[in-house]
Amino acid sequence: MTLLSQSRRTRLHLSALALALSAAGSAHAAAPHTATAKVSVHLPTAPLLVQINQVALERTGPKRAIVEYAGQGSGGTYTVLRDGTPLAQGTLQPLPAFSEWGKGKQYYSVDFSSADQAGRYQVDVRIGSRQASSAPVVVADNALFATTAKALLDYFHRSRHTDPADRSVRIFQTNRKVDVWGGWQDAGGDKGKYLSHLGYANHFNPQQASMAAWVLAYGADVRKARFSAQGLQAQVEDEAFWGADYLHRILDAQGYFYTTVFDQWGTPGAERMVTGYEGAAGTYTPLYRSAFRAGGGMAIAALARASLLARNSGRHGEFDGAQYLADAQRAYDHLRRFNAQYGADGKENIIDDYTALMALVELHHATGEQRYLDDARARATSLMARQTRDGGFISDGGQRPYYHAAEAGLPVISLVAYAAIEPDTQRQQRARAAVTSALAHELAITGSVANPYGYARQRFQLTTGGKASGPVLEGFFIPHRNETDYWWQGESARLASLSAAMTAGAGKPLSTAQAAYAQDQLDWTLGRNPYGMSMLYGFGAKNPPIVLESAGEMFVGGISNGITGAVGSDRGAGIAFAPGPNSEQWRWVEQWIPHTTWMLYAVMMAGEG
Repeated sequence: MTLLSQSRRTRLHLSALALALSAAGSAHAAAPHTATAKVSVHLPTAPLLVQINQVALERTGPKRAIVEYAGQGSGGTYTVLRDGTPLAQGTLQPLPAFSEWGKGKQYYSVDFSSADQAGRYQVDVRIGSRQASSAPVVVADNALFATTAKALLDYFHRSRHTDPADRSVRIFQTNRKVDVWGGWQDAGGDKGKYLSHLGYANHFNPQQASMAAWVLAYGADVRKARFSAQGLQAQVEDEAFWGADYLHRILDAQGYFYTTVFDQWGTPGAERMVTGYEGAAGTYTPLYRSAFRAGGGMAIAALARASLLARNSGRHGEFDGAQYLADAQRAYDHLRRFNAQYGADGKENIIDDYTALMALVELHHATGEQRYLDDARARATSLMARQTRDGGFISDGGQRPYYHAAEAGLPVISLVAYAAIEPDTQRQQRARAAVTSALAHELAITGSVANPYGYARQRFQLTTGGKASGPVLEGFFIPHRNETDYWWQGESARLASLSAAMTAGAGKPLSTAQAAYAQDQLDWTLGRNPYGMSMLYGFGAKNPPIVLESAGEMFVGGISNGITGAVGSDRGAGIAFAPGPNSEQWRWVEQWIPHTTWMLYAVMMAGEG
């Protein structure tokens, strides 16, 4: 494990404390922990714990509490309370023995999905002489979206980057300066701006600012009814156009997007510039032209969708809808020719396929042109050719399984989007069959071992000499020994992406297993995890601690990286959250824009029908 540079540990200003405390005072939830000293967060040691989603559950959806018991004896009873009044009672249902996250515990499930009246719920449990109660949770129609959407949008607004110095930033290894003003800071402690990073590792590129811009534009345009019902339509439109305007500015005259605006995480004396970077030291590289997988594909998708939003709403940002569409078309034409050479290894992989497919779907929506459908068919065919017989995916042309800490659901979402524009029945059916197979794989691998919380499991390989090799393994968390050399933090974005993929891919109604899987991933982030901690800041009974020295500012509506495998485990086995004290606590605590992006997308897709 490579440690981050001293700059990342010391880049923050004390003024962040005032911002964090202000955010913590929001009326959204109980006041979270606000200690600013470095802290250690260990698994709770109480003999009896009842873990539950602490934020919101759908009235007609899955509702489950998990009980952890470390005492003597077994069995026990539960009571479900609504607004303080007992509603249902029963015997605890034991779950299969599970010891990967600590020995000596018994697990039980309390399923109260049949409770379909709105209210404030808690679960009370008794085993022998022990008694414990869950945190409260709101149950209602459209509960999660109505409860969180405003704060999620506010997070983007609070994260806007408006430093005028970005009006003139040099491009690495040139004397040319460009206007890259706007956009969003990437994370609580990082004022850099990224379409993507980790490009040097080839298979780990996350979609960052461009994904945020697309989700906002898609939500404002396609999910308008949901935002309007909460009085949020103008706000989501404003944020979508803010993102589209930034994408216009970072589109070079030659037709490529700038991948990052970076200053080595605020290292004193480091020049802020348009550049690529590599590794934990943030070494500048010339890999600053965005391939499809390095944010270019989703930037095209976002601009095309923003053009539709402008057309349908009669509004726009600094630039108009015609400009957004012209940008998207020019950028696609450029990457269609040069994409492979913008990747670190000169080869396309699965991330190029699904991000290019998203770009093509949105270009087809915006223009109706046959050429975009033709290219979408080719990309969908390439993506489906990477699927294994059991529904998983291969990342490259070899045997490396596809796994991703931020967007594991995006291959499925891209195929769902493609199927929606495909007029040919056979092609459409093939895409839908691939989606069905992929979702079945997710259910199978997640349920193949004892898994009390239903945490989405994944296949992976460990790296040798910087390349994935050896046997294909399975586990809960991203392996620490991977191609990036240092990047294995929490997976809140990944979980929300998989929840959204299950919801979008399964259609309505979801099966019982599909609905449970989709809910399990959100529940983990929202408090139903072994730490009893809601990663969504400002919501729930307990939030991650503020660790300014490592993780920076905390905004209400921001989501922390989350839980990982144990420190020191190459495979990511075991479990950890913010051990220390040390400079690595950002791995668990820091808020990152893809987490809130994917949560917003997931909640706008959930709870309907």
